[in-house]
Amino acid sequence: MPRRHSNSERPFHLGPLPTERLARERAAPILAASQPGDAAAPGDAAIAAVFPPYRELFLSLLDGVAAPQPGQVPADLEARANNLKASAYFLDATSAGVCELEPSDWTTAPASAATHALVFLVEFGPEPAPGAPGWSWIAGSNAAWTDLRCAETAVVLAGYLRALGYAARGHVALDQNLMIERLAQRAGVARASADGGQLRAPMVRRGFRIAVVTTDYAMACDLPLAADATPDFPDQAARDGAGGTRPSWWDEELASRALHLGRYPMERIRRVDEPTTLVLRDEIQRVTKRSDFFTRGLAGDLGPKAQAERGRFATKHPLALAMTPPIRAMVPLQGGRGPAPPATFDPKLDDPERNAAALKALAYFLGADLVGVCRAEPWMYYSHDETGAPIAAYHRFALVILLDQGFETMEGASGDDWISGAQSMRAYLRGALVAGVIAAHLQRLGVSARSHTSAHSEVLHLPAVLMAGLGELPRIGELVLNPFIGPRSKSVLVTTDLPLTADRPIDFGLQSFCELCRKCARECPCNAISFGPKRMYNGYEIWKPDVERCAKYRLTNLRGSACGRCMKTCPYNREDLEESRRLLWLAIDHPEQHPWLIAHDDEIGAGAINGVKRWWFDLEIIDGVALRPPGGTNRRGLEPDRGAKLAGVQKLAVFPPELHPPVGTPVSVAVPVDRAAGLRAAAAAEDPKEARRRRN
Repeated sequence: MPRRHSNSERPFHLGPLPTERLARERAAPILAASQPGDAAAPGDAAIAAVFPPYRELFLSLLDGVAAPQPGQVPADLEARANNLKASAYFLDATSAGVCELEPSDWTTAPASAATHALVFLVEFGPEPAPGAPGWSWIAGSNAAWTDLRCAETAVVLAGYLRALGYAARGHVALDQNLMIERLAQRAGVARASADGGQLRAPMVRRGFRIAVVTTDYAMACDLPLAADATPDFPDQAARDGAGGTRPSWWDEELASRALHLGRYPMERIRRVDEPTTLVLRDEIQRVTKRSDFFTRGLAGDLGPKAQAERGRFATKHPLALAMTPPIRAMVPLQGGRGPAPPATFDPKLDDPERNAAALKALAYFLGADLVGVCRAEPWMYYSHDETGAPIAAYHRFALVILLDQGFETMEGASGDDWISGAQSMRAYLRGALVAGVIAAHLQRLGVSARSHTSAHSEVLHLPAVLMAGLGELPRIGELVLNPFIGPRSKSVLVTTDLPLTADRPIDFGLQSFCELCRKCARECPCNAISFGPKRMYNGYEIWKPDVERCAKYRLTNLRGSACGRCMKTCPYNREDLEESRRLLWLAIDHPEQHPWLIAHDDEIGAGAINGVKRWWFDLEIIDGVALRPPGGTNRRGLEPDRGAKLAGVQKLAVFPPELHPPVGTPVSVAVPVDRAAGLRAAAAAEDPKEARRRRN
């Protein structure tokens, strides 16, 4: 359901709905009201039963200690409010507003000297039709799930404000100290019906829940919605989504597709028996977790500077830092390798196809952007864990989930500036919650399951994403590119013994496109992406990047947090518009148009920074305080003439398993990277054509 109108000129802090066009009134009546709930109570199989541990986890993180002094944030109150609202929208809030706190907003004496409140609303997830796959798991759980989403977002926003040096506390439903429904009206995100009954949010067709962050961080305030403000889209332009807002037909089109299919028409993409890049399963050597290059950076294998930065490179921006505590706190809830306790009722899980559809529906309900299923083949597992203990493959299937890092924010960034780390952490946080809940639900049904997240995984994600049919391997190398959201995703897995029907790999013509297009290589800040042909690496046909060079740059980037510039500048990183779909189908159906499509991408300036979308503050946590970065900020423009120069001097190194640290090497022992051996390995790498001839 791509939109017709681009949002490229819409500031991000305005949000997805045209709420700025609604009538407002300072003296609008504030009435007693309740939040929307579910139409029916959850049944025995409902997923709501596994939420309590996560709710308790988030509740424990709603409050905390602020940084020792205020950060270097703008004094402008409007800029402050816009930044905090944009932060809420970045975390997928549906609507947000700010108001000053009044004594009557509290039911008890406030615990702090808070002066302002950010109020945000999160819409219910889409539900399957009664009897459809996943319905018995989802029905009756929407309010509880949305409360959990509200708590997750409140934890991050309150943590962000505390990282800026201000007191802040999150408040969610059932909070006994604060009148959340009153604040929702005063901040202009909802209003009560005339009889003072249930809250209503303009242009929100499904139910919703509300959360609040109270703080002493002064901001510009919003006005309440006028008593006669329309509850629906204000005019035809708003209904059409003019200006890039969410159109009125969005919900209808979403509801017209079975939930387990998701919003993107992956069923239209050609399926094949094997990936479009060669995978020689019997030649793949399983690798240890110690061989991961970020782990090698932590151990000192990449030198002292990379080692010193390893603990903070992705979280040195205050918003990213605020996501770290919940990500780490969810690791103990990921599940185990062994059998699950027996189910307390008959879950009827003997149909692999329906099981797969139900799991996909559940993942989409919880907020996944794309979902697939593959067999969890032994070669996908790490060989040894962090302690050097061997890992035996223990589950038969993997549910593979992709989380979109967000086109709008990426459009406003250079790809390697101060928001880059937060984009990754946002996807990691949501993925950890979604996968953890699904694994806990399966265990409750009597099925062994475990989630594999950025914080702790025993499975290599890339081969699972590839085999689950969620994309192809691109020139970028160590990621899988999806036809609809391009490369800008992060993955999370749930391995399980639940009988499932696996998806097949896909072919949308990416190999011939990437063969011609070298834009990611041209724009890579550290010249780590290959300009040359694919080679064989540990049983895979791949454009293998120089992971040492890439990891060092991401770890030691002085003018930003981490890096995702290859994702930012890829021609498949497009806004989800009807025109974008037209270009995608053109690339799929007419590969002879690939040269024109590649040239067209540069001609329209795709991948350049869109200043309208820059909503974050450039800040770096230094000695616990959010300061303007001493090194400045990367603001890279496109460099169409850079490729020829870089290609001529490029010498990439690759590091096959024989160049990894020996099994059992602890992180406390550095094993310096042998770059000379890596260069020799790259020069000696086998041509995939030769590998095919050798195997045939």
